[in-house]
Amino acid sequence: MDICNACFSGNLDYSIKFEGEKNWSFLPILVVYLKKRNHLIHYKNTMVEVKEEAIVELVGFFKENLDCEAIFFSVDRVNWKPIHLISQTYEARWVDDILVKNSAFNYIQPIVDGSENVYGYEMLARFHDGNGGVLSPFEVFNAAKLRSRTFSLDRLCRLTAVKSAAFVSGKVFINFIPTAIYSPEHCLQSTVQLANELNIEPSRFVFEVVETEEVEDLAHLKKILMYYKEKGFEYALDDVGEGFSTAEALKQLEPHFMKLDMKYVQGVSMDERKQAVAKDFLNTALRVGAVPLAEGIEKREDFIWLKNEGYKLFQGYYFGKPSPIHTLETRRKIEEI
Repeated sequence: MDICNACFSGNLDYSIKFEGEKNWSFLPILVVYLKKRNHLIHYKNTMVEVKEEAIVELVGFFKENLDCEAIFFSVDRVNWKPIHLISQTYEARWVDDILVKNSAFNYIQPIVDGSENVYGYEMLARFHDGNGGVLSPFEVFNAAKLRSRTFSLDRLCRLTAVKSAAFVSGKVFINFIPTAIYSPEHCLQSTVQLANELNIEPSRFVFEVVETEEVEDLAHLKKILMYYKEKGFEYALDDVGEGFSTAEALKQLEPHFMKLDMKYVQGVSMDERKQAVAKDFLNTALRVGAVPLAEGIEKREDFIWLKNEGYKLFQGYYFGKPSPIHTLETRRKIEEI
């Protein structure tokens, strides 16, 4: 199977561009130095591309000799940042080790129906820190974003969740980041192939657009979701009130599930404003043919109110907190897949 560059966590290269006469005058000296140290990858006009191992020395050189306000860097040649932020990207290189070693595993949280029977589980990514501890997803994804590794990390989490699905019953909800998928035919083929190899019915998987993702390119998202649908998978939209502005947009996407965010769920039984949002959401979900799911439930009275209104599925600490899905023996089996 071919792996695209976006999903391959190889060595990171830095593009650095210079502005201003003072900086330009130093460029020939800098290029000679980089060549001697075997750090230079490419040089053109006012930009150099260098290996990561050169960064520490270069930053010191820039501070002493150049106008740092007129120097910018990028690790993807698209998102240019001021050079003083380069240390954040360099110091986040620990995330590469997670990707190389596939140091991801899953916690699960149950999703129940109105009778409080388990309907399925949401797979929640967790990461080993190398010292027996667990890193928070926020910390890891933030580091990956700094190093333009979101593609690789999203792929790792998807494949880990698919492997873990073999050890639970019912539906399996798996988060994914739309902007980490530039072409579904290329970026998702490994997900489809792994599910087939494990003989897991595609209909068991529900791929969920994460709540933190701002949906700007509706056509791109629709292309991804249609690819999932063609392969027999289902999908869910999370935080619909934030990311999708119209019912027409939701109708185009035809989600199988829609999740009501916890900020409208917690305390809904006693809050008329939240009740109005929840009813609106429910009507929209039913209108576009999606199963309405309320997440973040912590109190029974909120569950009862939502259930009586017509919500079909429920998730939250009241039914179960995220917990490891397997014993050490099962974890070894997953890692062998």
